[in-house]
Amino acid sequence: MKAHASVRLKFSSQKQLQVVMESLKPETEQSTTSRSEVQLSADGLCLVLVFKATDTSALRAAVNSYLRLVGVAMNLHELAE
Repeated sequence: MKAHASVRLKFSSQKQLQVVMESLKPETEQSTTSRSEVQLSADGLCLVLVFKATDTSALRAAVNSYLRLVGVAMNLHELAE
């Protein structure tokens, strides 16, 4: 993989972090494309997303998709509370 990026997102609570991680986990287990892969982990209250891609276009698409999914998970979590 030629292109890579790391994104750290800090959450206000451990519960919020867990909800987002559980929401994203299925996406990381089964990739829809061979052009990129994503690993996620937690570091304190931070979600760490590590992106690897074959080119910058695939990297941009993966980062945009995951950030959008994080936003959706956050909105649903707020609505549920």
